[in-house]
Amino acid sequence: MNPRQGESSSFPWPWSPRISRAALNLNNQMRELWEQHGAWTRMAIISIVFGLPDEKFVLRRLLRNPDDFAAALRPFYGQRNARRFDQLLTEHLTIAADLVRAAQAGKAARVAELDRRWHRNASEIAAFFAEINPFWSEKRWIEMLFEHLRQVRMEAVQMLQRNYQGSIDTYDAIETQSLGMADEMTRGIVRQFPRRF
Repeated sequence: MNPRQGESSSFPWPWSPRISRAALNLNNQMRELWEQHGAWTRMAIISIVFGLPDEKFVLRRLLRNPDDFAAALRPFYGQRNARRFDQLLTEHLTIAADLVRAAQAGKAARVAELDRRWHRNASEIAAFFAEINPFWSEKRWIEMLFEHLRQVRMEAVQMLQRNYQGSIDTYDAIETQSLGMADEMTRGIVRQFPRRF
C-alpha cells in the first residue's frame, strides 16, 4: 500500500503500510465531516441563489457541521478547544452565506469586506490548529483553507452566472481538496496521540 517514490497518494499515513482500526475509523469520520461541509455548503449556495423554500432548513443543517466537528475533536482536545473550533467554523459558514447574498445583490463593497473577514477567519482557524496540535502546520493549513475559500467562491460565482457545468466541475475539485484536509486532520491527530491508535 506504500506509494512508489514520487507518486502522490491520499493514503493518510505514507510512512506505514498498516493502520489500526481506530485510525481508519477516525479518518472515515473526518472525511465524512468534510464531505458534509462541502455538500451542504453547495446546497446552501443553490438555495440562496435560487430563493428556494428550503433555504432556512438547508442553512440549519449546514450549521450543524461545526457542532459535529466539535463532537469529533472533543475527546482529543477537550470542551474548550472544541467549542472554539465550533465558533470559528460557524463564522466561516455564516460569512460564506452572507457573501453569496451580497454578490447576488451586486454589493461589491460588501463582498470585498466579507471576503477579507472570510480570509481572516481562515487564518484564525489555521493558527488555532497549530496551537493545539504540533503536527498541524499553520502555513500548510492557511494554504489549504485559502484554496478552499477560492474554490467555494468560484462555485458560488459560477452558480450566480448560471454556469452550471462549471459549478459542478468546481464542486468536484472542492470534494477532492476537502478529503485532503480530512486526511491532514487525521494524520495530525494520530501522530499527536499515538497511544490511542
